[in-house]
Amino acid sequence: MATPADHDQDHDAATGARPAHAALPCVLDIEASGFGRGSYPIEIGFVLPDGTAYCTLIVPDESWTHWDGDAERVHGISRSLLHRHGRSASEVAQELNHRLAGRTVYCDNWAHDYAWLARLFESADLSPSFRLRHLRELMSELAAEHFDDTRDMIARNLQLRRHRASSDARVLQLSVAKVLQNGSDMSGQARA
Repeated sequence: MATPADHDQDHDAATGARPAHAALPCVLDIEASGFGRGSYPIEIGFVLPDGTAYCTLIVPDESWTHWDGDAERVHGISRSLLHRHGRSASEVAQELNHRLAGRTVYCDNWAHDYAWLARLFESADLSPSFRLRHLRELMSELAAEHFDDTRDMIARNLQLRRHRASSDARVLQLSVAKVLQNGSDMSGQARA
């Protein structure tokens, strides 16, 4: 079983070199019931630096009643699907803490994602064991200027059929890798 300390030892013991995936950030994405006051997370997905993906649906707590039909049309997740296949907020928060302990996790919509994670963890009466940061912190200004076009290209190339959290996280992770590979340096922030 991996411990938080294992995540910090991201190198080849024999050569001392960092593996290629070490340059990739851990990226998280959240699908929600809508935007604004009262919205809540309904699906959380992330991709680790080694490409391992995790995704789960969340059964809304009884007090989570906001629902936006426009948001449902975008992500394609219905309330009935959440109730059939989702996990409780407590289970999901515990799983995130277990899998992401000690990491810095990046997202592309920090203000909303932070609020939705806070709602999840508050419902579970837990605190996150990881830090959430904005993906743009990893990029120079030049790289950030090319990010949206790169993300669109990566999404087209992957030909994803569903708008889901782990798929979106993978697109974001690969997009950051691509803009950085194209000659833009990290902005000096520590990588996960």
